[in-house]
This record gives sequence, structure tokens and C-alpha cells, in this order.
Amino acid sequence: MKKQRILYFNDARHYYLFVHEPPMSLEEAWRPIDEIAGTSVNTFVYGVERGDGLFYPSRAGRMFEGSMLETGGHEFTYEWRTVKNMQGLIDRGLDPLTVLIDRAHAKGMEFIASLRMHSYLGLKDEHRVPTAEPWASNPSIAGSGLLFNGADHSHKEVREHNLAVAGELARDYATDGVELDFIFTAHSFPREEARDKLDVMTNLVEEISETVRGRPGSPGILGARVLPTEEMCLNAGHDVRDWLDKGLLDYVLPMTYDPFRLDCDPPIEWLVEAAQDTDTSVYGFLHPYYQSEGVRRFIEVQHATPAMVRAAAANNYKKGVDGLCAWFLKWPLGDDQRGLLTQIGDPDLLEESDKHYFLRWRSDTMATVGWDGQVPQPIEVGEKSSFTFEIADDPIGNARRIRQLLLRIKLDNSARDDQITYTLNGDSLNEEQVVSSYGGQIAPYQARWLEFRLRKVTPRQGLNELTISLDGRPDGLDGSITVEDVELLVEYTPYPTEV
Repeated sequence: MKKQRILYFNDARHYYLFVHEPPMSLEEAWRPIDEIAGTSVNTFVYGVERGDGLFYPSRAGRMFEGSMLETGGHEFTYEWRTVKNMQGLIDRGLDPLTVLIDRAHAKGMEFIASLRMHSYLGLKDEHRVPTAEPWASNPSIAGSGLLFNGADHSHKEVREHNLAVAGELARDYATDGVELDFIFTAHSFPREEARDKLDVMTNLVEEISETVRGRPGSPGILGARVLPTEEMCLNAGHDVRDWLDKGLLDYVLPMTYDPFRLDCDPPIEWLVEAAQDTDTSVYGFLHPYYQSEGVRRFIEVQHATPAMVRAAAANNYKKGVDGLCAWFLKWPLGDDQRGLLTQIGDPDLLEESDKHYFLRWRSDTMATVGWDGQVPQPIEVGEKSSFTFEIADDPIGNARRIRQLLLRIKLDNSARDDQITYTLNGDSLNEEQVVSSYGGQIAPYQARWLEFRLRKVTPRQGLNELTISLDGRPDGLDGSITVEDVELLVEYTPYPTEV
């Protein structure tokens, strides 16, 4: 049966075990739960490992130890804190995982343990998928030193390990269920073999489903993080549509880790359609960032604003998702973050709230596996490019509640006297008011923002098309311009506007 959920994911590390000085107090141990309690979040998802050990005293696997120096000590404070914080709880007779499970239940939340399916400490070289994932080139991930070729599920030892850990989490702990994370180092087999081994992974998912959902007492929930397009899933060795047809999962969560940038228009319609006549829920994933490090020059991490998150959340609901999952919000979570987690739980609250839509960035590495964006897009003289975007708002039908519609376009290598034609859904924007500003602080000469205050041309609910053509350049200026970003801001007023 489909269930409406708002999930919040904590990876156990960045905003928990890494940061608290040992010995961690019980109040600090409860913090991941307490900081989201009282919001719309009804399901807490906890990442139980990062590839080099589990964050609880496992009997099916090995507890996290971190990298050790020859002296037997830790080189890095965050690893030392993690080990000492867990051991401090254990020395007091407390299981680090049980502490969180009990707290989540006390606060009225489900607890789901999220397990990465491609990390296994017992791996030998022959057990690894030989080709590194494309996001290995992303400095924000590659710099962690954790990227390694994932586990090759062709090997029985790998499958047995994942089955054992999932069974332990479902049966030996009072979790409400287990989530299988197929995303980090996402390919389960060598790429050239993946489509020939779809049944191998399907059989494993079926075994885990029987173990988790068939545990003694109440059935456990089984969810899965999957790649956002069907082609990407199949190329990774995951026949997700078959999993849905066989009823193996309670929910699916389509996403990628490259980059951690919020996606206002994820291509998940195929998954919603595939799950439509099943009992499997589909949840939209809300990444935390607007600007993501390592993707563009001079870019530092910026968290998405509430208006951006609302835009992505509203679009996901319009696509038919049964709930949303958020993570990595600006920490420590404050009133703004808690308010946002409350608001995204109710689609009605999003309808007349300010929103900020923007296009997905292109990643050269991810484009090779079928995950592409629309910007940046170069345009030569005499050429025209089109950009499409979905919006959940209805600016035409709800015109009296709209305070402002602001279309923002960032152009690189553009001069004031460039001859450029802009149209929105076929209507010229030449008569709209335009305000120009510098495109950045470090290199203000490099790009400029154009802000069109839309009054005569109105975007429509659903799909919109923006076209930009470069008709000519000033004398002596050659080369192309590049459309770096396209954004739409929708601002509401509490009072009907005068029309």
C-alpha cells in the first residue's frame, strides 16, 4: 500500500559522529532525531556506513574503525571522534544504533536504516567493478578519498554480505525497515555485463525483500535509492521496473550524487508511471545546494534558499510523487530549516508560496551515462537555442495573487550591444523591462545577469520554452556567448493585485 512520507536522511557522519567531542552525551546522541522532531518529517533515514565500516557493533559486518597510523592511532580528528563516540555509548551499555531507533520511535517517527549496496570490507580486487563511476572526477567526492570501484555482485560473497547486513538491520534491531542505496558507485556489475545480469540483482533484491518484509513480527519496510532514468538503471544492472512489477519494494527514491545540486525538474515521470498500479511509493529527492563546489570555476557551496526548495518540492508533487526526502540542510538546523521541513509536507502550503526555479547544470562526466543538463549552452552568431522548464505554479489562472514574475538569464562573454532575441513560448520579450547586473564577484567582467520583469508575457503552468538567438555582435567582437543559467522567480502577495 502506498504511504505518504516525508523523509529526512542523516549520513551519521558530517553532522553527527564527526562533530561531537567524545564522550558524546545522550542529548548529543539524540540530536539527529530531536532537530527534526515536530516538523512534517515522519520517517528518519540513517546511513549506517560509508564503505569502511558500519556505525554500530555489527555481527554481520565490521564496525567502523577508520584509517589507523602505524602507531595504532588515528590521523584525522573526525575519524577519532567517530570511533570514540560510538565506543563511549557502548561502554555505557548503549548500542549507538538502538539509541537513535528508540529516540525516533519516542518522537513518533519511523526509523529506516540505509545501506550502501556497493561497499564491502571483505572485497578482494576480483570482487570489484573494474570501472570507476563518472562522478569520481567531482572534487567534492573524489577528495574524500573514499571513492573506490564498487562491489561486483556477480560474486556470491558480495551478495551474501549484503543479505546478511540487511537481515541484521531488519531482525536484530527494532528498525522499521531497510533502504538499499544503489547510487554511490552505482554500477553493480562491469558495465559491459550489466544488462546481461539484471536477473542476478533482481534475485538479490527478492531475497532481501523476503528477509526484511518476512521478518518475525511486523513486516519491515524495504526501500531503494535508484538512478533517475530507466536507461541509467538498466545500464547499472538494475531492472527497477521488474522490481516494481514483482512487488519487491515499498518505496523507491530516484536520485544521483553528482552534484549535490537541487533539481527542480527531475525526469522521474517514468518511475511514477511504472509504480502507478502497484503498492510501491515514489518519493522525490531534494538535494541541499544551489551552488555545488567543484562544478564551476569560482563557485563555492551555497545552500538552496527556501524558495528554491519549494519550487523543486512543488514540481515533484505535480509529477505525482507520494512524498519527499530531504538531507544536508544548513546545520545546525534552525527555525528556517525546520519551517521548510514543515512546509514541504503539505502540497497546499506550497501553492501560493514564493518559488525559485532553475535549470539543471550539465556535467560532462554524467552526460556520458545519460544524465545531462541544459546549461551551460554556447550560442554562435546566427544560431538559436531552446530551453525548457516545468513550473508547478499557474501564473495565468492565479494572476491576481502574483506579485512578480522574474525571468533571470545569465550570459557569459556577452556585451551590452549584442543583438539577441528572446522569446517565451513563442512570444517576444523585447517589450519587457530588463535590468542588467554583473554575473559574479570574482570575475564581474566575464558574465552578466539579465532580469526580465514579465508583465506582458506570462509563463504557463507546466512546460515552458525559452528561445535565445544571437543575431549579431558589435563591430570587432567575434566568438560565441554562453547561456550559463536560466531561472524563474514567482513571488506572491497576500492581497490580490489591482488589475
